[in-house]
Amino acid sequence: MNVKIVETPEKLGKEAAVLAAKVLNRAIQSKGRARLVLSTGASQFETINHLIRMEVDWSKVEMFHLDEYVNLPESHKASFRKYLKERFVDFVSLKKAHFVDGEGDYQKTVKELSKEISKEPIDLGLIGIGENAHIAFNDPPADFDTKEPYIIVNLDDGCKAQQVREGWFESVEKVPNQAISMSVHQIMSCKAIISCVPHKVKAQAIKDVFEKEVTNMIPATILKTHPDITLFLDEQSSSELNKKCLKQYQ
Repeated sequence: MNVKIVETPEKLGKEAAVLAAKVLNRAIQSKGRARLVLSTGASQFETINHLIRMEVDWSKVEMFHLDEYVNLPESHKASFRKYLKERFVDFVSLKKAHFVDGEGDYQKTVKELSKEISKEPIDLGLIGIGENAHIAFNDPPADFDTKEPYIIVNLDDGCKAQQVREGWFESVEKVPNQAISMSVHQIMSCKAIISCVPHKVKAQAIKDVFEKEVTNMIPATILKTHPDITLFLDEQSSSELNKKCLKQYQ
């Protein structure tokens, strides 16, 4: 795991976007196309804002959506389909965008998405880490064993509380109980992963990722086993880290 610590979320987003563009362009040059997984949430604002400004032939990029709430309409401010369309898809001309639709026959959606994403490897995953150390909506105890690309998961109270604190919902009771999530196995199948984790609220999760052994109770610990991952932190999210522990990753 390669770790980069920058001063602010803005600088973090720019550096991460530059690296993401390099990975995508390398894939396009090598095989004429690239496949990208995008995460959402408040921690990804700066990265996505810079990514849409990078010099990438987006017409050769196929995007997959990481997760979405079950039975939440796209018109809701917390919808990740809405998030990605308004912040990313509307600004670039993608080859294709595969959205996770949690409305209607969402079991069918899971099957169709799983089939599509399994056709070729994903070149780059932009994967955030939650306050409870989840990746996508794989809350603890995360399923490290399933090989299914997309799964239905139950959201824990910590995850729900984060969504309320970030302003997506008015109360924990209004957060859906379930979501469609890319599985841990599928995330780890990405050829390269860039994880952008700014802000003080993520400091404890980052501390746990570095100091604890790989465990499904701290799902993001599994990222340490990926052969090509770059973790971007800012001064606040890295503030609880033991410098000696950190040094082995820099």
